[in-house]
Amino acid sequence: MQPTPRWRLILNGKSAGDDAVREAVVALRDAGVRLDVRVTWEGGDAERYVAEAIADGVDTVIAGGGDGTLSEVATTLAHRDEDAKTLPTLGLLPLGTANDFASACGIPMEPDAALRLVRDSVAVPMDLLKLDANGETHWAANLASGGFGTEVTTETNEGLKKMLGGLAYVLTGLSKLGRIEPQAARLRGPGFEWQGDFIALGIGNGRQAGGGQALCPDALLDDGLLDLTIVPPLDGEVLATIGTAMTDGKDAALDRVAVRRALPWVEIEAAKPLTLNLDGEPVQATRFRIDCIPGRVRMHLPADCPLRGNPATVGP
Repeated sequence: MQPTPRWRLILNGKSAGDDAVREAVVALRDAGVRLDVRVTWEGGDAERYVAEAIADGVDTVIAGGGDGTLSEVATTLAHRDEDAKTLPTLGLLPLGTANDFASACGIPMEPDAALRLVRDSVAVPMDLLKLDANGETHWAANLASGGFGTEVTTETNEGLKKMLGGLAYVLTGLSKLGRIEPQAARLRGPGFEWQGDFIALGIGNGRQAGGGQALCPDALLDDGLLDLTIVPPLDGEVLATIGTAMTDGKDAALDRVAVRRALPWVEIEAAKPLTLNLDGEPVQATRFRIDCIPGRVRMHLPADCPLRGNPATVGP
């Protein structure tokens, strides 16, 4: 006889009154899952709830919220001393505004379907990003973005994003309007070094941010590598190149001008303070070190998740 699954749903307080979530929780309980809910209200709640879940011997911890909530829960699991194999598995109930991680992974947006995915899937090893800056360590499940990636939400209204349609169009339009200030930095990793100005920077375990902007379109969650994308200022020859390439589609256009690498770690240096958005958490510094930590958590993902590589050859 199979033991009764024990789950702990750590729910962002903004979604506490969601009727669909309540119905999905009741349905899983009726199906034999012992599912307890904890609602976050202030900073530190998620960490406390995860620690409580581990002490209670919970099998699975589910982050109920957006990319920030997922990273908060994953962070708490990541900096534990225990091996990933002994920690609770991680699930996601997407309830955020953008849900970039869930969208890229193919995790259902409907609460009932998302919870059934957790029940019916086997958790697989997943890498995490570890960022060190200013003597502090930060973690993320999705990606770190700089330049355009940190400004798109405030600098671009929905009408403009719809009109231009996609990352390459937004970058081109905003550059023409003079609304993106290039930033200078030096980046290096194993066998790689780059220095210059950029308007967008993505360092990804996941593929997209900013509500669907695919900064790292080839990233995988389980390959032990970070996907790096650097977009230089779109002027002069670069602007002419991307303008010509638009006939091949926005992704092909961006490929023409972006610098892309897959690296186990990246170091960033800037003369002026640079802000990286780490799954919604801004971190400002002049020096960053970002590492890919292979298989740091085990997560419930769709079997056909496009961000999975070969689970037989990756992970711990």
